[in-house]
Amino acid sequence: MSTLAAGTGTLAPRRPWLTDLPVLLVAGAWGGSYLAAKGITTTHTVIAVLVLRFGVVLPVLAAAGWRGLRALNPAQWRGAGLLGLILAGIFLLETYGVVHTSATNAGLIISLTMIFTPLADAALNRVRPTGSFLCAAALSVLGVVLLTQGAGFTRPSLGDALILCAALARTVHVLAMSRIKAVQDADALPLTTVQLGAAVGVFAVLASVGAGAGASPVAVALDFGPREWAGLLFLSVFCTLFAFFVQMWAVRRTSPSRVSLLLGTEPLWAAAAGIALGGEQLGAVGALGVLLVLGGTAWGRRAAAS
Repeated sequence: MSTLAAGTGTLAPRRPWLTDLPVLLVAGAWGGSYLAAKGITTTHTVIAVLVLRFGVVLPVLAAAGWRGLRALNPAQWRGAGLLGLILAGIFLLETYGVVHTSATNAGLIISLTMIFTPLADAALNRVRPTGSFLCAAALSVLGVVLLTQGAGFTRPSLGDALILCAALARTVHVLAMSRIKAVQDADALPLTTVQLGAAVGVFAVLASVGAGAGASPVAVALDFGPREWAGLLFLSVFCTLFAFFVQMWAVRRTSPSRVSLLLGTEPLWAAAAGIALGGEQLGAVGALGVLLVLGGTAWGRRAAAS
C-alpha cells in the first residue's frame, strides 16, 4: 500500500463515510466469501475452482499493472514469486478447510491471524508482548475452542484444523512481506499480480497432475450452472478485483489504520452470512465463542497498535 503524504489535503475528506462505505463493502464481501466458496466447491473441485477464480482476474490485473510489472527488477520478481507460493498454500488450506467446516467457523478462526501475527513478530524481535495483548490472545483462543465445540466437546473437525493452519500461513505471509527487502519498495499492483500469477501457476500444475484425483478446471467450468458461476464471479470480481482496487483507493483518502480497522470487521460479516444466509446453527456455547473471538481479536488489534 502507498503511504499518505502529509499536507496533501487527502487525510480528512469532508464526508468520511463515502470512503468508509466501499471498504466496509470489501469486508462484507470477504466475510461472505467463505459461504460462497463452500457453495460452489467440493473436495474434488477445490483446485479447479482456485484456477478458475484467480485465472479470471489475473489478465485484468496484468493489463492494469503492465508498466509496473516491466519496472520490477529480478530480485522483486523473485521476492513476489516466493510470496505467491505462500499465498497458494493459504488459499489451498482455506478452500479445503471451508469444504469441511462451516462458513461461520472458517471466518472466525481465520481472524486469529490478527493475534498470531503480532505474537510471531514479537517473538522474532525478542520483544515481550504486553499483558493486555496476551489476555486478548487467550480470550480469542478460548473463543475458538468454544466455537468449534458448540455441539459438545469433541475433537475439532478437519476443516477447523485446516483453517487454523491457514491463519498461521497468513501470519507467515505477512511477516515475509515485511522482511523481504526487495518487495518493500515495489508498487502494490504489480506485486499483487506476480503473487497471484505464482499462485495460479501452482494451482495449474496441481490440476495438470490430477492432485487429489480432482476434476479439471475445464470440466468444472462446463459443469457449472448459473448459481455456481454467480458464486465464482462474486469471489473473483468482488472479493479479489474490487477488494484490491478499493484498498488502493481508500488508503490514499484516509489513514491505513482506519482502513485496517474497517477490514477487521470481516469475521463479523462471515458469522452473519453463515447464520443468516447459510442457515448455520451455533448453539449457546458456539454463540459465546463468537463473542469471545470478536471481542478478543478487537482488543488484540488495539493492544498491538498501542
